[in-house]
Amino acid sequence: MQPSDYAHEDIGNLVLLEHINLTIPDQSLATAFYVSGLGLTRDPYLMTGPNNMWINIGRSQIHLPHGDAQRLRGHVALIVGKRESLVARLRAVRPVLDRTAFGWTERADRVEITCPWGNRYDCLDPNPDQSNAPWSRIDLGIAYVQLDVPLGCAGSIAAFYREVFNASVEVRDHNGSQQTAIAVGTHQQLIYSETPAANLEYDGHHIQIYVANFSEPYARLAARGLVYDEEPHQYRFADVIDPVSGAHCFKLEHEVRSLRHPLYARPLVNRNPDQSNRNYRMGGDARRGVF
Repeated sequence: MQPSDYAHEDIGNLVLLEHINLTIPDQSLATAFYVSGLGLTRDPYLMTGPNNMWINIGRSQIHLPHGDAQRLRGHVALIVGKRESLVARLRAVRPVLDRTAFGWTERADRVEITCPWGNRYDCLDPNPDQSNAPWSRIDLGIAYVQLDVPLGCAGSIAAFYREVFNASVEVRDHNGSQQTAIAVGTHQQLIYSETPAANLEYDGHHIQIYVANFSEPYARLAARGLVYDEEPHQYRFADVIDPVSGAHCFKLEHEVRSLRHPLYARPLVNRNPDQSNRNYRMGGDARRGVF
């Protein structure tokens, strides 16, 4: 019998990409886009006031504090369900989001959607047979965050995550350039994609990750003077550097949490957006977002 390659079972130290944080200037437009359009759920328990809103998507969230609109330098890939239902919801909210950057384009395997403030979300078609994709088993959630970085950075970024976080990392060819794909748990990825027209301007948006080994990455980052905002169960850093030369590669705030953080594995409410008062079915209100 052919021996198993157990290295493929390793996931590295990163456990969960829990949230993306982007400030927005208008909760009503955000509700129309994220809740009515994408079919996601506003968290009913935390951040329910007018200054912040947390949007649940499976086991992850999108945090939307009030402020000037922030733009992710790349895009986010989501699993939200069937394309037909998604497109019907997008058509329904189009009049509300008129005169904003909102729009969508249907591709072979996804619907590329632009939010009212210009952020792009790729809603991937569910494909249970696509076993080579880590997110193929996600029912509802964030599949990956892809960031556009300058040419020549992918290798250095890969080395950074390997050395600092003991992450499982793959460097691969993509459209004539290179991508670094960092495994987060078993079904998510953080992708840095070399792009000739990469925009380096950074406006303060951030991501949040959970890590199993919390102290060693902290010690490595602190030794380089990169860590800040130390709190119980979490710290932050923003500069991704070449671990050998120290050259700056990219800036993105990472909120790094331990598995002892009180919010880790908090059950999130996920509604079924296909339910309505006209087609109501008992027991059909919720989705689980399993992966």
